[in-house]
Amino acid sequence: MTLLIDAGNTRIKLAAWSAPDGRTADVLSLAHEDIPTVLPGWLASQPRAFRQACGVNVAGTALGQRLAGILADAGCALEWLKPSACALGLQNGYDTPEQLGADRWAALLGIWHKRRQQGAPLLLATFGTATTIDAISPAGRFLGGLILPGAAMMRRSLAQGTAQLPLAAGDLRPFPTNTHDAISSGMAAAQAGAVLRQWLTLRQHCGATPQLFVAGGNWPQLAGEVERLLQDLATLAGLPPILPQTVPHAVLDGLAYLAGQARAPGASLAAS
Repeated sequence: MTLLIDAGNTRIKLAAWSAPDGRTADVLSLAHEDIPTVLPGWLASQPRAFRQACGVNVAGTALGQRLAGILADAGCALEWLKPSACALGLQNGYDTPEQLGADRWAALLGIWHKRRQQGAPLLLATFGTATTIDAISPAGRFLGGLILPGAAMMRRSLAQGTAQLPLAAGDLRPFPTNTHDAISSGMAAAQAGAVLRQWLTLRQHCGATPQLFVAGGNWPQLAGEVERLLQDLATLAGLPPILPQTVPHAVLDGLAYLAGQARAPGASLAAS
């Protein structure tokens, strides 16, 4: 059994993998502060002990070392994913491939390997602590993507950086008439506008209609605005409906496929 780990800025997700075609359906999600108290017991309760773990960590060195220590105590060796120039048939188009975020690379591998369709470019929008919007060409090349503050970060920046604006919890409205609604609607409009910009750019670049995949804990609060804007675009341009497809655990999906590849003797998660 291999343990898959997605250590994000806010939460850590874990899943067991035991077959080449994917991971188990059960995913454990923990807040960072719960890791020392919950994770050791969860590991001990598993029907089969984990001997190896693979994962991505964007939450910093201290958390990575804490996880490695807990897993070592349970007899489990941990390897962190290192982005490579190519994996699973996907080319990494970053200027310096190893500088791409490991979580972004794993998630892109997840949608490329599992959900690609002939001739369609792919766009993955992940709404977490930060929002990332990444593009894959039909030929299997990561073209690049955007990074912008996530929804909660946008709210906090206005509350902390101004003297009179609150930490907003308003509704999304076309023409907000109070400050809470104005901030919440502005945040959602910025997120949705970035998705629309990249969808149009990718369509023009590839000459084909992109498939849009969405992930991340902030997607539910932004779904209505993104879907409305995409539907308006489709109506105005005479296109078929643009329907985002949710991928709840794209990072873990990518890690699962890499874990299958790494079963070969001497292989590792950094192998190209």
